[in-house]
Amino acid sequence: MTIKGALFDFSGTLFRVEPTDAWLRAVLDASGTAVPEEDLQRYARRLEEAGALPGGAPPRVVPPHLAGVWESRDRTAEDHRAAYTGLARQVPLPRPELYDALYDRHMRPAAWRPYPDAAEVLGELRRRGVRIAVVSNIGWDLRPVFRAHGLDGFVDAYVLSYEHGAQKPDPRLFRVACEALGVAPADAVMVGDDRRADAGAARLGCRVRLVDHLPVERRPDGLRPVLELAGGPAAP
Repeated sequence: MTIKGALFDFSGTLFRVEPTDAWLRAVLDASGTAVPEEDLQRYARRLEEAGALPGGAPPRVVPPHLAGVWESRDRTAEDHRAAYTGLARQVPLPRPELYDALYDRHMRPAAWRPYPDAAEVLGELRRRGVRIAVVSNIGWDLRPVFRAHGLDGFVDAYVLSYEHGAQKPDPRLFRVACEALGVAPADAVMVGDDRRADAGAARLGCRVRLVDHLPVERRPDGLRPVLELAGGPAAP
C-alpha cells in the first residue's frame, strides 16, 4: 500500500550533531578559553563517555542523582537541560559557565548537518504527494535548524516531545502527527534510528523503517528506501 504520510525522527535520522571534540572546541573558542590540544581531546573523550552531548553517544553510566531527570528528559525543556548539563558536570572543565554554554551550542543550526540524502528524499516525497512530519524526542525548538539548512519547506508539521509533555514510544506523539497530516496511521510510515522509541508507532498501526545512526559521511543514502513506499522506486 502506498503511504500518504511520512513521520521522521530528527537526530540520527535526518540530521547528525557535530562530533564531541568539534562541539567542545566551538564553545572554548567562543568563550576565549585556551587549552592545550591534548587537554581538549581529553575533555572531549570524557564528555563523550558521560553522554553529555545531546544527539551524540549515550552515557555509559547515568549517575544515580540524575536517573529520574534522565528518564523524563524529553518531556520538558527544563528536564532536558538539567539532564545534559548534569552529565556534562561529571567532567571537570576549566570554567563553570562552560556547561551551560555547551548545552546552548548544541541547539544552534551550525552544530547540525543533514544527512546527504535528506533534502532529496523529503523533496521527492513531497513531489509524490506524501505529507511529512518531524516527530522528535527533544527539549528545544528544532525548527530553526530545518530553516537554516533549507529543509523547513518540506515539513508540514513538527511534533516535539517537550511541547506535548510526552516522549516516544508513547503513541500519543505519533497520533498527534498523523492527525496533523490528516492521514490514518495505517497510511503512514515512521522513519527513525531508535528501535525502542520510534518503533512505538507500530502500536498505532504505522509502518516503521529504521536507519542506522551513523556519521553523515558513512550514511549517504540510508533514507532512500523510504521512497519505495511512496509509489515508486528509490532514487538511484
